[in-house]
Amino acid sequence: MFLPEDLLNAKKRKDLIAIANQKELDISRVLNRLRYEEELRLLQIELVNLQRWVIKKKLRVAIIFEGRDAAGKGGAIKRFTEHLNPRSMRVVALSKPTDVEGGQWYFRRYIKELPNPGEIVFFDRSWYNRAVVEPVMGFCNKQDYKQFMVQVPGFEHMLYEDGVQLIKFWFSISKKEQKKRIESRLLNPLKKWKFSPVDKKGQALWDKYSSYKEQMFSKTHTTFSPWIIVKANSKKTARLESIRYVLSRFDYTRKTKHKTSILPDPNIVLRYYRHIEQIDI
Repeated sequence: MFLPEDLLNAKKRKDLIAIANQKELDISRVLNRLRYEEELRLLQIELVNLQRWVIKKKLRVAIIFEGRDAAGKGGAIKRFTEHLNPRSMRVVALSKPTDVEGGQWYFRRYIKELPNPGEIVFFDRSWYNRAVVEPVMGFCNKQDYKQFMVQVPGFEHMLYEDGVQLIKFWFSISKKEQKKRIESRLLNPLKKWKFSPVDKKGQALWDKYSSYKEQMFSKTHTTFSPWIIVKANSKKTARLESIRYVLSRFDYTRKTKHKTSILPDPNIVLRYYRHIEQIDI
């Protein structure tokens, strides 16, 4: 272990590493954490630059985060947004529809949440609830589901034609990793609020989720609104690489002066295609 005099003698990080090596201490996890924090900091600086450019150009950017329960959507959104200007950014996480909303056109309550000029909106789940969660859990009938699947490509094409920049992420995790994360939520008093009856059924209905997920991809993946798969068994990697993907999508001011790569790892972030190798099948 480190002694007080060791910490006093270490002026730089490399000095601390040298002392750890001399003492034969395993600090690999600490170093990995430090590398992650520094990389995240640099990417968040780029996000601030991107937001300024979006405001200046009066662009409308909507980023959808979808995936199974405990896939890391909320954690990723937190890292995207924690240093952005809240006046030009929103996180949308809608609750169960009211009785009035249930009688309206399905897309209506999402339309009013779409970004205004100069704004970035992050959807923690979206209209795609009706493509996977609702039919799996029996929250909608077959006619509602079929109508949605027919209408959603046209709806997104209208957004595309109107100039809305739409990015659709699917955070993909394995069944084993989901089980591990759900169990950790139950043990952590600060995360118990994240657990719901839907989470509990997620493991039992894994194959049914997979079936509806594949139907969603095959019918709603388009050239103007593609699905982007993020392998998310590693939360930290998924956060960094999804941020890189968003940054790579825009030719924003100062992009050429960045201090870290803004090109996502193609082994982690992939555009959907029919025979793509997935970890949550």
